Amino acid sequence: MTRPTISITTDFGHQGPFAAVMKAVIAGRCPNANVIDLTHDIPVHWPPEAGFWVARAYRYFPTGTVHVAVVDPGVGTERDIVAVDLNGHRFLAPDNGLLGALLDRHRDARCYRVDINAVCQRLALPEPSMTFHGRDLFAPMAAELAANRLPLAELGDLHKDWVPSQLDAPQRHAAEVIGTVVTIDTFGNLITNIDADWLAGLTDPVVLAGGLRLSMAATYGRVNPGDYLALINSFSVVEIARAESSASAGLGIGRGAPVRIVDAASTDR
Repeated sequence: MTRPTISITTDFGHQGPFAAVMKAVIAGRCPNANVIDLTHDIPVHWPPEAGFWVARAYRYFPTGTVHVAVVDPGVGTERDIVAVDLNGHRFLAPDNGLLGALLDRHRDARCYRVDINAVCQRLALPEPSMTFHGRDLFAPMAAELAANRLPLAELGDLHKDWVPSQLDAPQRHAAEVIGTVVTIDTFGNLITNIDADWLAGLTDPVVLAGGLRLSMAATYGRVNPGDYLALINSFSVVEIARAESSASAGLGIGRGAPVRIVDAASTDR
């Protein structure tokens, strides 16, 4: 029998026991689960980046995976929790915009507002901490979903008014695409929210960011060390890089920086 899989995404970092305690709770309820850390390095209190990675990484996991994302600055308040069924995958996250972009892009997804009181009663959960729902709610729900003891549809009612992402989607104006740097990887590469399909119709796209005008390259080794380039990265989004160096440090820009893409024939500078 295939082992159930649970992915975990948080802003907990690696200092302290928080991610490990979530895994311990899962192990107690679903000991055969394969628990995979997607990332715990999301900037604190910044749900859009968690949603960005979950939306682009989930398809590499086995069908039936439960994806738990806990970046939850509103923990303990009246904010809702949502559970989502999409393409055979299940998602749990606070309803704070973390899954907003994914849900807006996949209107066929089924989204449920979790009835927290009913779930606590059904799973015999103690009163949850006001500050650690990852341990007290998300982990036990994920374990029960993975063990197929808790049907997703029984978590609550269908939900159509989810909180939208705090990060604006890219915009297309004639032969111009406008997007944003979402994250910076360990190499200092600037990763945008502009998916490759946004470049359709641009015969020779040029990326404008940080005062530079960059033609698209296939990979980092196609330019000289220290040179800047733009490319479509392994997650099929536009990335600005500096060969064997940090584009973020060199350009002095980071998350939230605007990025424009035009045709090479454009007179924009």
